[in-house]
Amino acid sequence: MVKILMHGCNGKMGRMITEIVKNEEDAVIAAGVDKFTGIPNDYPVFEEIAQCDVDVDVVIDFSNAGAVDELLDYCVKKSLPVVLCTTGLSDEQLKKVDECSEKIAVLKSANMSMGINLLLKLLKDAAKVLAPAGYDIELVEKHHNQKLDAPSGTAAMLVEAMDPHHEFKRVYGREGFVGKRGKEIGIHAIRGGTVAGEHTVLYLGEDESLKITHTASSRMIFVNGAWKALDFMAKRPNGYYTMKDLTGEEQ
Repeated sequence: MVKILMHGCNGKMGRMITEIVKNEEDAVIAAGVDKFTGIPNDYPVFEEIAQCDVDVDVVIDFSNAGAVDELLDYCVKKSLPVVLCTTGLSDEQLKKVDECSEKIAVLKSANMSMGINLLLKLLKDAAKVLAPAGYDIELVEKHHNQKLDAPSGTAAMLVEAMDPHHEFKRVYGREGFVGKRGKEIGIHAIRGGTVAGEHTVLYLGEDESLKITHTASSRMIFVNGAWKALDFMAKRPNGYYTMKDLTGEEQ
């Protein structure tokens, strides 16, 4: 029986994972952590992760960037593998994730969708052909009006896949007299309604264009991916993992 600590248990994603695990015979959420404790749970919930004294096997995180440092410290102290799904991490926090992966198993992904992780591979292949041919690249991402960070962590992943060596300038939206386009990738964030997530990459060439879009119809795709990641990480050796390790894709 795999015992899970749900970090961010009373958020939307945390609640959905809680419901999924209820139907699993080989796993149980043994404890949760959330600043908001007004939702009843079948497991104990702590306001601070340092307060958690429940024995668990793996941690999954859907919280916020401000809580990640304490989460990593706790996992290292307890020698617990962690599935890290929170986005909007600073450069210092990303460095800390790398450092902690030398001591514990860390699977980090800004997007747990299997489709998005296949899209990463497609974009890498397309960029090898279209970028040298002079195609302009734009990315538009859409999310619900409650999302805190912009652009999305997924958008950053996609741009990194297309331009891993940072040969293109990142331009976040445009305003005013910006002049002729240079060697750049335009990144645009839209926030509104209840959009679970949509990412569109456009390759714009002379007399033709290619548009690739991934649409998340509900958060359930992220929950299903997170559940697969939990199962994958329960007994992994120390190291830094991504969704490509889970899917077995060479990206």
